[in-house]
This record gives sequence, C-alpha cells and structure tokens, in this order.
Amino acid sequence: MYSVEFLPGAARQLARLDPSLQRRIARVVDRLAVEPRGHGCVKLRGAEDVWRIRVGDYRVLYQIADERLLILVVAVGHRAAVYRR
Repeated sequence: MYSVEFLPGAARQLARLDPSLQRRIARVVDRLAVEPRGHGCVKLRGAEDVWRIRVGDYRVLYQIADERLLILVVAVGHRAAVYRR
C-alpha cells in the first residue's frame, strides 16, 4: 500500500473547496493508495510522471514514486484551471 502526501499548495487548494467535495476527493485519493494506476487514472502527456484522476468537474494531479511507495498530490482544482501552471 502506498502512502499519500500533499504538496502545501495542493493542500491549500483542497482546503478551499466545499466540505462535501473535499470528502469526495479524499475517498478517491484513499483509493489511489491501494491502486495508483487504477480505473480512470490517466498519465498526462507532456508532463514528467504526472497522472490525473477525475472527481466530477475537479481533477487531482499526482505523481507516483514506486520505489518509495508514495503518491504525491501536486494539484487539486476545477478542470478549467488545474492544468495551468
């Protein structure tokens, strides 16, 4: 099983969301700890080792460190804005 960590910016992005949406995203992120490349997970093109998963209109962008069994959440946001960096 993988451990899950949030970058400080991703944690702030999640904290700004509605509590019910936070719970939905937390359930999806918990499932990533068991299967980080499961159903609905897509590797982003043009990005070095960044994956995404959909949660309604929101996206969770994360990296997988298999050697450390770590999922690092790098961004959480609405689909229209989360890819802009």
